[in-house]
Amino acid sequence: MKIILLGPPGGGKGTQAKLLIDKFNIPQISTGDMLREDVNSNTKLGVLAKSYMDKGELVPDSLILDMMKKKLSENECNNGYILDGFPRTIPQAEGLNKLLNKIGHILNKIIVLNVDDNIIVERMGGRRVHLPSGRVYHIKFNPPENEGLDDITNEKLVIRTDDQESTVRNRLQVYHESTKPLINYYKDNLITVNGTDKINVVFGNIIKGIE
Repeated sequence: MKIILLGPPGGGKGTQAKLLIDKFNIPQISTGDMLREDVNSNTKLGVLAKSYMDKGELVPDSLILDMMKKKLSENECNNGYILDGFPRTIPQAEGLNKLLNKIGHILNKIIVLNVDDNIIVERMGGRRVHLPSGRVYHIKFNPPENEGLDDITNEKLVIRTDDQESTVRNRLQVYHESTKPLINYYKDNLITVNGTDKINVVFGNIIKGIE
């Protein structure tokens, strides 16, 4: 089962990816994780990628695709995989299409989780974090016992920069600008799922769409 998973930040992609991993026994391929793995292992591709990262430049699509070719050829990908975070643009999608044709892989489905922007802002903007431990709360869905304080240490909780409303809305704008063209590009092999339903309902709808 070979899947691309698209959805806004805070839209539940991570949660659904874990469920898909368990059901189909396939790995989640994240470009961020893949980059870190190659850089930390000091591979030839990792050294080249680091030369761009050290200069504050984006790693070229061609290099990401070379890393992906290596990754998708590993034994753990024999049963399939979930691509998360790639492609983000039409040129990346075109490059991925050429790569998959070259290695004889066919995508089964492209899944899009739809969640209203205001719900995303509520989800992410309500997060509160205890930085030393990484414990995460939510003022509505998982509030601490004492407002603004960690349950265990009683230390102050903070709002991460990534969760501030202005940051979230900027990220959503970038997502919409880059994803809409992709939805059109993949329209013949696309399933769209309402990501605001309960987790098990969203997962059930994904499976129906796949099967």
